[in-house]
Amino acid sequence: MAFIDYYAILGVDKKATPEEIKKAYRKMARKYHPDLNPNDKDAEKNFKEINEANAVLSDPENRKKYDQYGEEWKHADQFEQARRSSQSSQRQASENFAEGDFSDFFDSFFGGGTGRRHHHQVKFKGPDYNAELQLNIKDIYTTHKRTLTIDGKNIRLTIPAGVKDGQVIKIKGQGGPGVNGGPRGDLFVRFSIVNDTRFRLDGSNLHTTVEISLYTAILGGEITVDTFDGKVKLKVKPETQNGDRVKLKGKGFPRYKKEGQFGDLYITYQVSLPTKLNTKEKELFHELAKLRTS
Repeated sequence: MAFIDYYAILGVDKKATPEEIKKAYRKMARKYHPDLNPNDKDAEKNFKEINEANAVLSDPENRKKYDQYGEEWKHADQFEQARRSSQSSQRQASENFAEGDFSDFFDSFFGGGTGRRHHHQVKFKGPDYNAELQLNIKDIYTTHKRTLTIDGKNIRLTIPAGVKDGQVIKIKGQGGPGVNGGPRGDLFVRFSIVNDTRFRLDGSNLHTTVEISLYTAILGGEITVDTFDGKVKLKVKPETQNGDRVKLKGKGFPRYKKEGQFGDLYITYQVSLPTKLNTKEKELFHELAKLRTS
């Protein structure tokens, strides 16, 4: 199998900063995402390679291993452990066992030993994988399923409603294969949440601004406002001031892994002043001004 250059896949230099790698990954992931390229096998292949490259280069430890060991980076821990074992064993060789026995130990570790020294084989857990999954805030309002392609394997995920930006979840046993029959590593998925709505998310609470007319602010009235999952009617009390805030209980965002529980929605009023007044309107405002100052 040909060596895959993860830096080339993301189009970044080997000295690229984590921010540059993250930016390049997001750009490439959007370009080749399966939802935007249905039934396109080349795009699917590119998307897989992009995720693999990001899983390695976005993690400082994995990137260090990749830079040092190249295509064998997944076995870096095993190589390092073998090296340390070799150094330790060499110091004790003259005291604990003969040189021939030590050679048998290494033969068995690297798969060459059989027979009486076979029990020296050591099982190692496979490397952990890291991936980033970008979601829209609308996607995480409800629990849903997504498929990730990692190392050529499709992994079906259930994403709970209310997952947070930057949150990392572990999927046990979905990392790299173990060595000498050891268990597979784990998959760590970091969520990146894009918010293109008018709502600001703070924990499980939502915040938004609603514009009301001067007349509604002064006299009160009923308005229709947008919540995250639909519209509701809201009564505005008379003499509402610019910047006043009201709370709609339970109209916020789902609480993570708390079925049926929601935060609150906070609405801040912004009073809109009338423009292009006609002569009659100006006269009435003058009359109001006189009343207020008399």
